[in-house]
Amino acid sequence: MTQLDKVLYTGKTHTSGGRDGASRSSDGRLDIKLSSPGTSGAGTNPEQLFAAGWSACFIGAMGLAAGKMKVTLPADLAVDAEVDLGTNAGGYALQARLNVSLPGLEREVAQALVDTAHQTCPYSKLTRGNIDVVIKLV
Repeated sequence: MTQLDKVLYTGKTHTSGGRDGASRSSDGRLDIKLSSPGTSGAGTNPEQLFAAGWSACFIGAMGLAAGKMKVTLPADLAVDAEVDLGTNAGGYALQARLNVSLPGLEREVAQALVDTAHQTCPYSKLTRGNIDVVIKLV
């Protein structure tokens, strides 16, 4: 288990009603309705929230890697995250794909950024060895 040397930030939410409920952050900046995946509910779902958080964090990790490599990231970079909810013999499980677009960068440089980001991004560390993850440079 990884111990933190220093806590930099703590995200706090209050959720009620589970997948068909609502969630609100302690600072009020996040205030959303939740609904189960694949339903016509009015809200988002945990898989979408995880995909959004991971892709944003991954872009940040690429930014740190680019700074160390003295590379300028393209303004139109993007990460399309896909998080699947499914079943296996043990019950419910997740798997994920990150499709990373770094237009204009040489493929070797772009791949080095992606590889470094995957080693340093906290979400990538969280999933490593726990769920199937495919990261693809597109």
